[in-house]
Amino acid sequence: MNNHIYGYVIVRTKELNLDRQLIAIKQYIPDERNIITDKESGENLDRQGYQILRNMILRSGDTLIIKSLDRLSRNKSDIKRELEFFRENKIRLKVIDLPTTMIELEVGQEWVFNMVNNILIEVLGTIAEQERMNIKLRQAEGIAAAHAKGVKFGRPRAKLPENWDSVIKDWKVGNITAVHAMKLTNTKRTTFYKLVKLNSVN
Repeated sequence: MNNHIYGYVIVRTKELNLDRQLIAIKQYIPDERNIITDKESGENLDRQGYQILRNMILRSGDTLIIKSLDRLSRNKSDIKRELEFFRENKIRLKVIDLPTTMIELEVGQEWVFNMVNNILIEVLGTIAEQERMNIKLRQAEGIAAAHAKGVKFGRPRAKLPENWDSVIKDWKVGNITAVHAMKLTNTKRTTFYKLVKLNSVN
């Protein structure tokens, strides 16, 4: 079975570099029919052209050429998963902006490509994890700053009726029934018992 070489190009919103990407990739793939293009957001992998290329066109032994890693996705975790997919399916990825990946290997030297791919996966995994930690840290700092300014999070606690304390005391000692207490405090059954639980009077 013959192995094939394909290219992938994406131009994102407000980007006008489709021609530059095509010029770069056509040096390796003269036949534009083997170059798949998308003109959509690159925030995730849900792009028609890429999904067709990934799931219906590429086969084991094929090569995919892109201009840069962010042409796959801007999300480091997504890139890492795609690199793992290519490795598991024996699809070689060449990235023009990463010259090491463009090296032509002799038969039996495939381990060099695998080593580079594995390094990329580990590095991107580390970067993605660091980004997740930074996001959590910024969220925690934001919440702390908001608390310091008196901002309260979550649903506000239900306001107690003005006669709550006296009614509940009568109910607890058996002077009135729960139904009567609900009427006096103008609360529904669920709200009544919820307030009792949250604001019990000793």
